[in-house]
Amino acid sequence: MSLFLTFEGLDFSGKSTQVRRLADRLRLARREVLVLREPGGTPVGEAIRTILLDRSNASLTPSAELFLFSASRAQLVEQVIRPALAAGTVVVCDRFVDSTTAYQGGGHGIDAEVIAAVNRSATGGLEPHMTFFLDLPDDERHRRQVAASVERDRMESNSTEFYARVRRAFLELAEHESRFKRLDGLRSETDLADEIWNTIEPELQRHGARI
Repeated sequence: MSLFLTFEGLDFSGKSTQVRRLADRLRLARREVLVLREPGGTPVGEAIRTILLDRSNASLTPSAELFLFSASRAQLVEQVIRPALAAGTVVVCDRFVDSTTAYQGGGHGIDAEVIAAVNRSATGGLEPHMTFFLDLPDDERHRRQVAASVERDRMESNSTEFYARVRRAFLELAEHESRFKRLDGLRSETDLADEIWNTIEPELQRHGARI
């Protein structure tokens, strides 16, 4: 049996950096690892990603956004994630269903039952073994976004109030989902990477890893 690990958080929370650092450490531990991102990971998913992030698509409705993210995820699960897990690969994904719950549910206010049903349909019931949530106050998210000096995509152009709702939704997930591991996104990259590895290592041993 292999492991399916996901990373969640607000934009600019540092999750992509931690995905990369964990993947490097897994390879040093002689584990087969596959790094993915959402939306994306397949030709269909990458095409959907372009639509979702393009600022010229500002008129995209929350419901359309929900179904586009979920279509990309359905393709990724069936075409990539399930085969990789069946082959014994550790799959590390930058965002998964919890982003839909937080962004389209918490942020846009789509009914929680609708979100849950769409998530189940897109994944066929597949859930991560463990989810790392890098929690970051919105003022720090904004500071990092400004410091990055990059043009905002459509998703990054949401309001401060929107991000506050998204963060609250993530915090609720962290409180109620046992697979969630909440991490302080204000800590140093190295400290976070070490805590993530120390959390993962026992799981690797339980799943037949070569440590």
